[in-house]
Amino acid sequence: MPWRPNLECKNVQIIPPITKSSLNYTSDNADTISSLKFPNLVTGYERNPACVPGITLHTRYTPNEWFQKQVKYYNEADACRHFSERIRNDALRIIRDAEEKVQIGQYDTSRRLGERINDVNFWRNEIVSELERLFQEIERLQDCRFNLDKALKDIEGPLHIAEECLYHREARKDTELVHDDPEKCLLREIEMLNQNKKKLEICLEKCKNQLRDCRASQCQLELDLKNKENAIGIDTMCHQLNNYSHRLQYYSGIEKYDPCFSEQDAWMDATNRIIKKSQMERNKSCQLRGNAEALMNKIAQEMWEAWNNTNNALAHRSSELLEAKNKLQQHLQRVQQEIFDIEKNLELMHKAIADKSHVLKVAHTRLEARMHRPNIELCRDYAHTRFTLSRSFLS
Repeated sequence: MPWRPNLECKNVQIIPPITKSSLNYTSDNADTISSLKFPNLVTGYERNPACVPGITLHTRYTPNEWFQKQVKYYNEADACRHFSERIRNDALRIIRDAEEKVQIGQYDTSRRLGERINDVNFWRNEIVSELERLFQEIERLQDCRFNLDKALKDIEGPLHIAEECLYHREARKDTELVHDDPEKCLLREIEMLNQNKKKLEICLEKCKNQLRDCRASQCQLELDLKNKENAIGIDTMCHQLNNYSHRLQYYSGIEKYDPCFSEQDAWMDATNRIIKKSQMERNKSCQLRGNAEALMNKIAQEMWEAWNNTNNALAHRSSELLEAKNKLQQHLQRVQQEIFDIEKNLELMHKAIADKSHVLKVAHTRLEARMHRPNIELCRDYAHTRFTLSRSFLS
């Protein structure tokens, strides 16, 4: 350094201190210790004493310079301390600000997690309510489907009976094979039953399709409910975490990974869309059930009316046939009596003919000749009647 005098110190051989183990030293070691020399702090080691005053004046400072140098050191020390204090204060302020921001951010995050949990719970409750209503509607629709199946089976009996009636009525003979009112009623009943059967089949197919749509909505609701329950569990666990929770750790690069599938509005719209679809399917199912019940009531009424009309027509036709049968029996008895009377008259005429042989022969000859008339010309006309009368008269 420029302010320190050049002492020009020389290398000196250092002898270790004397210990108990070195009491027996030789005379050579004693000579070495006696020849040891220490340098002079002012003149140095073996320097010329004549040069010492110049060197001393050349290497010293004035008291003023020394004082200024000390003041400079003090000022630099004060500046360093003030700068360090300011840095410490700034660091403390930054730490407090960071801590406050972290606490505010953590509080805001917890608050938003709570709001999110409330939102998910709200939509979860809406889905649960809608799912329960959909379950009830599906059960009612299944009952309606069962009733439609039963109605289809109930139509088969009357339809088979009506067809059997037509089949047996085809066994009528001759003029009795009439296209009467019972046959018309039976044909109308069969046509009505076939049409109603087709209507029931169409309604049953619609019911099956609606059941599939309702079950599809049920599947979507159950899937969304499962996802929301999982999300509630995860968000609840995250909401309960704090700085003193167990198993906290760092995940490298987690802040750069964004696995979000949708936004808040899109999430609400998706859930609302699923619920609205379920409500729409429930409304369609309710309307379909109403139409099916109205159709079954209408078909039952039509079947009852057709059955009554057919029965009334058959009963009326049966009464007509019974009356005609009774009248025919009366006429048959009369005809049989008349035939019996005619046979008696023929016997009398044969006797009269036997009594009047010639006239009778003429009459027989005429009658025999008239027997040779062809086909329908061989009729009992007035002449034949006259011959008969004449024969009777002759007899």
